[in-house]
Amino acid sequence: MTAPPDRELRRPILLLSAAAFASAVSARLCDPMLPDLAQQFAASPAEVAHVVSGFAVAYGLVQAFFGPLGDRLGKYRLIALTTLLCTLGTLGAALAASLDLLILARVFTGIAAAGIIPLSMAWIGDKVSYAERQHTLARFIGGQIAGVIAGQLIGGVLTDTVGWRWAFGFVCLLYLVIGLRVLAESRRNPLTYPQPGATGGQGGLVAQMGNLFGVPWARVILAVVFVEGMIVFGGLAFVPLYLHDRFALSMSQAGLLMGMFGLGGLSYILFARRLVKWLGELGLAIGGAALIALAWLLIASGPAWGWAVPACALLGLGYYMFHNTLQTHATQMAPQVRGTAVSLFASCFFLGQALGVSAGGLLYETRGALTVFGLAASVMVPLGAVFAVLLRRHHRRMA
Repeated sequence: MTAPPDRELRRPILLLSAAAFASAVSARLCDPMLPDLAQQFAASPAEVAHVVSGFAVAYGLVQAFFGPLGDRLGKYRLIALTTLLCTLGTLGAALAASLDLLILARVFTGIAAAGIIPLSMAWIGDKVSYAERQHTLARFIGGQIAGVIAGQLIGGVLTDTVGWRWAFGFVCLLYLVIGLRVLAESRRNPLTYPQPGATGGQGGLVAQMGNLFGVPWARVILAVVFVEGMIVFGGLAFVPLYLHDRFALSMSQAGLLMGMFGLGGLSYILFARRLVKWLGELGLAIGGAALIALAWLLIASGPAWGWAVPACALLGLGYYMFHNTLQTHATQMAPQVRGTAVSLFASCFFLGQALGVSAGGLLYETRGALTVFGLAASVMVPLGAVFAVLLRRHHRRMA
């Protein structure tokens, strides 16, 4: 397939990146809020962690439905509608009168947000050739990375100054503005229209997923991204709380420091084309896994909060090196039902996150933060090694 000229794709991809920005802001917004939420609702860290894990569980569980729907109705249009639906869920979170209502609003937002990033990746997969796809996906996820930075920052600063409800109110407005722009683009740009005759592949959802799981390499990608989500984001949600508890940083300070995770990711985006050329997919996978493990060890063992600055940057760089390799393969697992395939990939990723955050909350409460971070480091090493071996074998089969 020949990709359309870059200038024709630039604006629609930029808008998708903006929608990914809003989704990532929403996903990470609550991390710095956890101490305040625990105090306001008289709840434990494990209980308020459901504000984070509830979003992730809902996001992961409904992916399987958005994929086929996007294949049939048009991915770009569906991205616009789901972005606008996130406005309602975020408004509900801002107005929530109890922890249960807040968790319910976050679940609704997670359901709606599930139609943004995975379908954006699938749409890019439809329009861009495989040779150029990893670079293009890297540009796209720049918005997601910026959202991770902004989510931690907005959540921390606004919670410390005007209150956590205003943080949700700001993100509500963000979703509204971006959703309207994406909707307008879906109506005026022919590249965003559904492909004539697109049906989403043969058979129903169960048949499509059965065919996908029948591909050995697809099973590898789905399993690895599930564990990766547990390791990276299961611990990341508790880094601000750890810095607050151990080093007495305010949550706004912890949120600012956590922005280093996103800056590490942005450094990958800036040099993605060169890194792909120099290291190849295998080098990116091995190097990314090693940096993630090293970062968790630094966070766990650092005697002062300053150690978390380079550690979070390394964590962001390593994560995007590793994850971008998985993303690229996810867009090619089943080209005939790409929306379904990428949505299932995202489902596994966010279900892994949800399990990681829930388990991390229990471990943090019973065993302490060092156990959470040390376990993440010890699991990432064998995961990276196993994936590197399987990736090498896959390259040989495809040669």
